[in-house]
This record gives sequence, C-alpha cells and structure tokens, in this order.
Amino acid sequence: MSRRYDSRTTIFSPEGRLYQVEYAMEAIGNAGSAIGVLSKDGVVLIGEKKVTSKLLQTSKTTEKMYKIDDHVACAVAGIMSDANILINTARVAAQRYTFSYQEPMPVEQLVQSLCDTKQGYTQFGGLRPFGVSFLFAGWDKNYGFQLYASDPSGNYSGWKAAAIGANNQAAQSMLKQDYKDEITREEAVELALKVLSKTMDSTSLTSEKLELAEVFLSPTGEVKYQVRSSESLSELLIKAGVTQPAAESS
Repeated sequence: MSRRYDSRTTIFSPEGRLYQVEYAMEAIGNAGSAIGVLSKDGVVLIGEKKVTSKLLQTSKTTEKMYKIDDHVACAVAGIMSDANILINTARVAAQRYTFSYQEPMPVEQLVQSLCDTKQGYTQFGGLRPFGVSFLFAGWDKNYGFQLYASDPSGNYSGWKAAAIGANNQAAQSMLKQDYKDEITREEAVELALKVLSKTMDSTSLTSEKLELAEVFLSPTGEVKYQVRSSESLSELLIKAGVTQPAAESS
C-alpha cells in the first residue's frame, strides 16, 4: 500500500520507494517502443510510431528520433511535450560546450548534464518527474561509438543494446539472446527490426509505423546522422523478412 506516499515526489515510502517516479516509468511503458543497438561501425536507433487514429495526419518530421548535435542523436519514449523541453536543454548544453571549448561535447558528459536536470525534478516539491525515457547514440574521440539509456529518475547507463517503452522487458531479453559483439551496422539494423517486429503490439510491421536512424562515421571521418526514408525502410523490412513484398504491391 502506498498510503499517500505517492502524493509527493519528495517523500520516500517506508520501503524506500519514490512512487511518483515509478508512476512516471509506468507512463513510458504505455508509449511506443524504441530500440538501440551498438555496432562496431555505428549505432542504430529504431522507434515505433503509434498510430492512434486513421484520421491523424502523419508527421512530416520524425516523431521518435532527434538530432541533438552533429555527433549525438536520441530516440524517445514517453510524453513528447516533456521530451521536447529536455531535447532543447540538451541542444543548448551541447552548443555552449562547443562555444566554450571549440570541440564537440563528450557524449557521456552531455547525457549526465541532462540527467542532472531530470534528477532535480524528483527532489523538489511542486514539480513532477519528466515522463520520458531516452536512448542516446553518439560518437566522440575518447570512447568512439556509445549508446546510453536514461529514465525519469535521472539514472543513466551505457548499453550494447537496449529497449525502452512498451514491451521493453521482452525486447531486452531477445536482444540479450541475439546480440553478438563486433556486430556490423547492417546486422544491427536487421536485429533491431526483428526484435521490434516480435514485440510490437500491432500485427504487421510497415514503414509508416517505423522510424530508423543511424549514427556512423563517413569515409572522411565525419560523424553522420541519417534517418532512413520510407522507401528505404520498406526495402529493409523485406530484406529482414519481417514483412511480405506481395502484401505491399497489392
């Protein structure tokens, strides 16, 4: 029993739990899932777009993937209005660092600065936690390609493969089984598509219900952030064997 310990974010229950933070995590559990996979030559982020009504106009911009800086991107699961505030905060922090030091902000330092903001919203009265989780994908000269996951409590951790949002436990266990070290970016894309197709609530996986972004190095050594087009996604789905080409042409 929570016995009103859930009425404020600043009060611990006798079991040592912060109920409001746990409720925020539950809200994320109902959001469209997102998966990140770290490979030797890049990081793959894939997200499920929840189509709540046939009357909804599909967004012309990405709903789940956001570029924070030239070398860092993120995937989002949860309340999008909360996510927008945090993404803007992260973008400003990254630009301030670049302005001050004339080099890109290290990925983990950027993630930690954002998580410090999230943590503050669990410790002061009159505030509620941000109802959003992130997967951060990036590259820096110190540690190469990195993948981090963060939740409303302000905790973050580095991962080789991670899942947030709906059915994240099932997705995480599948990733644990199928992930291999030294995986290539193409194999990471196939793994992410396969896991998402088996854990998504909807029966069929189509390019309209997906967003896929990659962070990788170009031949010239520049960090590139690329979001796959709908046509490219359709080809990938057929190649991965998670959709039927005949169904698309009919």
